[in-house]
Amino acid sequence: MKNVLITGGAGFIGANFAHYIIKNNPDYEITIIDNLGYAGNIGSIKSIEDKIDFVKGDISDIELMDSLIEKNDAVVHFAAESHNDNSLISPWPFVQSNILGTYSVLEGVRKHKKRLHHISTDEVFGDLELNETSKFNENTPYNPSSPYSSTKAGSDHLVRAWVRSFGVEATISNCSNNYGPYQHVEKFIPRQITNILSGIKPKLYGTGEQVRDWIHVDDHNSAVALILEKGKIGETYLIGADGEKNNKDVIEMILSTMGKSSNDYEHVKDRPGHDMRYAIDSSKLQKELRWTPIYKDFEKGLEQTIDWYTKNQEWWKPQKDETEAKYKKAGQ
Repeated sequence: MKNVLITGGAGFIGANFAHYIIKNNPDYEITIIDNLGYAGNIGSIKSIEDKIDFVKGDISDIELMDSLIEKNDAVVHFAAESHNDNSLISPWPFVQSNILGTYSVLEGVRKHKKRLHHISTDEVFGDLELNETSKFNENTPYNPSSPYSSTKAGSDHLVRAWVRSFGVEATISNCSNNYGPYQHVEKFIPRQITNILSGIKPKLYGTGEQVRDWIHVDDHNSAVALILEKGKIGETYLIGADGEKNNKDVIEMILSTMGKSSNDYEHVKDRPGHDMRYAIDSSKLQKELRWTPIYKDFEKGLEQTIDWYTKNQEWWKPQKDETEAKYKKAGQ
């Protein structure tokens, strides 16, 4: 596979994947399609613009996707609407992108017999109890709880159906919560970092007991690249770095790392139906494909992320005021 199409390649994880591939597989020819919605940022791929072909377009445009897929050997499908809060306000964009967009991708790879890797989330499994030790694995039943997670669950099922019914050569990965450079400031970790840099008190939903299994985006993308190269067709792989932390601990760690008092934040009303705990068992990926994360120490990955947002304020400042105004209107 020398020609790779990345959907959603100007978004957070997709842009980082493009950077990762260009650095580690310089012989690959990369094409990116992104509709440059609010979470897509052309600035995220500006430093590699001479090494990629960029197409502004919508993945639900079947004719466009057909023409792009025909020219490439493989598709890595990141494109998705992904913010839970937004899905509770307006579910339709999530149906259009995550369901109809994935259908469009599947029909293209089916017609042209191309390799597909589909990126999904651990949120399709619902949540776990705070006081239990179990983790999600490849056999965990789906139990989504929001329009976002339910549409991602639907897209996963579509991929599996196209593999079984039509022989599409696809793999799926479900990953835990990503953090790192180029993430929109609406998301939890960059919101708190940019609040501090902007002189705004960080915000914590409810009591902050919710646990997330954090993984640095570079670790996620190293796993995706490995699955694309060596993954078994039809298989699902869970990607996680054993990074379980509750939101309260994370916000306090951010404050301390940035030289602030660890209790200098305010509580805001919780999200409706807020999942309590995610945790991923990535032993299949580690054993079968011999993958291991670089950022095993969450604090080190967090320090790298804080440093990036501190040094790249011109990237995130245009998003900040509008994002905080939206949260303020919601009382968050």
